[in-house]
Amino acid sequence: MTGKERMLAAFSRREPDRVPVWEMAFNEESIIKLGKFYTDDLPPMKFAQQMTVEEKIKLLSTLFTVAKELELDGITAIGLLGTEPVDDEHVRDGWGRVLRVSEEGEATAVGGPVTEPSDLKGLQAYHPQPADFLMLMAAVGNLGTDIAQVLVQPGPFRESWSLLGSMEKLLYHYIKNPGFVKDLAQVATDYILEVVDMAADNGADIIALDGDLAFNQTTLMSPAQYEEYVFPYHQQITEHAHRRGKLIFKHSDGNMWPIMDGIADAGFDGFHPVQPQCMEIGEVKVKYGNRLCILGNIDCTYLLPFGSEEEVAESVKETIRVAAPGGGYIISSSNSIHPGCKPENYIAMVKAAREYGAYPIDIAD
Repeated sequence: MTGKERMLAAFSRREPDRVPVWEMAFNEESIIKLGKFYTDDLPPMKFAQQMTVEEKIKLLSTLFTVAKELELDGITAIGLLGTEPVDDEHVRDGWGRVLRVSEEGEATAVGGPVTEPSDLKGLQAYHPQPADFLMLMAAVGNLGTDIAQVLVQPGPFRESWSLLGSMEKLLYHYIKNPGFVKDLAQVATDYILEVVDMAADNGADIIALDGDLAFNQTTLMSPAQYEEYVFPYHQQITEHAHRRGKLIFKHSDGNMWPIMDGIADAGFDGFHPVQPQCMEIGEVKVKYGNRLCILGNIDCTYLLPFGSEEEVAESVKETIRVAAPGGGYIISSSNSIHPGCKPENYIAMVKAAREYGAYPIDIAD
């Protein structure tokens, strides 16, 4: 089977020939560290926003080399909204959001074009541009259609709070201005539907709807608030993706148990990443494996940064034992391969997935 065929089989909750291997994200440092195992033609170790165009191209080329060498079954692209510098630490995007740039993670909105309900009337909505999909186009051009092409797009909750400049402001309006929250969510959703269309037109097979809805203890909102303020917009997006013939899954770290029924009812095809600190993947598989493809779970908080290669292999073996039988499981880290992850441990994870992930799964308890 091709990588794409494996991924699609898993999303259909069928058994492919082996457990698919995919990753939600690699950052600049992790790409370069992994690239050192396979090529000497590497970009300098610095944040992408500080790179020249040539260096960014070399960074992407390194990522594609890693994907080929490790025979990953899927590759992830992000939207590349153009930005302009505000100062040494901040940029402004096409929506007018001010983002703080950090070498420790992705840029975070700290100021938005909307502060109160009246601002929505004059808001100039941003419409996705072809240049936003250059990473996806490059992945399709370099890796072809035998690998699953995944496009990550923030969901309506995350887009809403980033338009306000902080999550706290959005949650405040959950209580004070419910109508405003819904109007803002619809603005975000209309934009996301356009992104889905352009992603589909440019070769995406799967949409990853990003944006955390929980932390380790519980969800950021009550189940009733999810049902009122998020669920209807999730449903619009999943229905639209399916009309375009695309699969879509929800990403959220944290303890998602209180709203997992809502995630399944909203029409998502999968759920990522089943954070092991607060969700047990075997239980998730038992309760939702007949409705959702399960992705993730290999700990990137402690195991991949600090564990041994042997410990990584043992974790992969146990995760496959409980999550893979019957199909519907895609192995990945519990979030992403961030700078703290040892490249040797990620390679060990991929190798162990190949060793223990052949169907039919036959791993003793």
